[in-house]
Amino acid sequence: MMNINIFNIIEGLIGFSSGIVIGAGFVAILTVLGVIPRLIQLSRSEYLVNFYSVPIILGVLVGTYLSFTNITWNFNWVYLVIWGTIHGIFNGMLAAALVEILNVFPLLSKRVGLEKYMLLLLTALVLGKIVGSLFQWIYFSQ
Repeated sequence: MMNINIFNIIEGLIGFSSGIVIGAGFVAILTVLGVIPRLIQLSRSEYLVNFYSVPIILGVLVGTYLSFTNITWNFNWVYLVIWGTIHGIFNGMLAAALVEILNVFPLLSKRVGLEKYMLLLLTALVLGKIVGSLFQWIYFSQ
C-alpha cells in the first residue's frame, strides 16, 4: 500500500513539472515571436501593459482546469455565441500576429507570384477558415 502512494506522488510531481515545462515553452514562444507585444501595439493599449499578465495567467489556468475536468455548462445559446466569439477573436488575433511576425504572406506571394492576387488569397484563407470551423462544429459536435 505504501508503494502505491509513493507512485501516485511521483506521478503527480512528473505531471506537475511537465505542465510547468509546457507552460514555460508556450510563454517562451509567445515572447520570442513577440506576439503579446505586437498585440499590445496593435490594440494601442501600451498603458495597460502591467495588467496583461493577469488575464494571460488566468486564461491559461482556467483553460487547463476546463480541459481536465468533466464540467458541462447548460447555458443559453446566447452565452455560447458570446463565448465562441471571444475564442474566435483570440485565435484570430493570435494567428494574425504570428503570420504578421513571420512575414508568411509577403514571402508566399513573391515565391508563388501572386502579388496581383493578394486580396483574393487572403479572402480564400479567411473563407476556408470559416468553412473549416463550421464543418468541425457541425460535424463533430453532433
